[in-house]
Amino acid sequence: QVQLVESGGGLVQPGGSLRLSCAVSRSFFSRSVMGWYRRAPGKQRELVASITPSGSTDYTDSVKGRCTISRDNTKNTVYLQMSSLRPEDTAVYYCNSRLPWAADGFWGQGTQVTVSS
Repeated sequence: QVQLVESGGGLVQPGGSLRLSCAVSRSFFSRSVMGWYRRAPGKQRELVASITPSGSTDYTDSVKGRCTISRDNTKNTVYLQMSSLRPEDTAVYYCNSRLPWAADGFWGQGTQVTVSS
């Protein structure tokens, strides 16, 4: 079975930084596309960032220049480093793991990020 556990969320001031982590209990982690999604209050879930097995990354326009997604294949962990956080970044952040040829993937339970002064 595949299990994903997110951590690193919390309350930060505007302009602050956080690093989210997602640990995956999967032996083929290095072959999976990893993604960070978020759902803000009153809004639909959106993709924040993704990273392929080869290390190619993609970001939604609203976080470009402020977020960096990375992966450590020796630890089966994907990270989302966020800086210059804004109140509109407040959301529950979810980790997703998907094989490149699959349409769907596995989800974690989410970690809350709150940006407020």
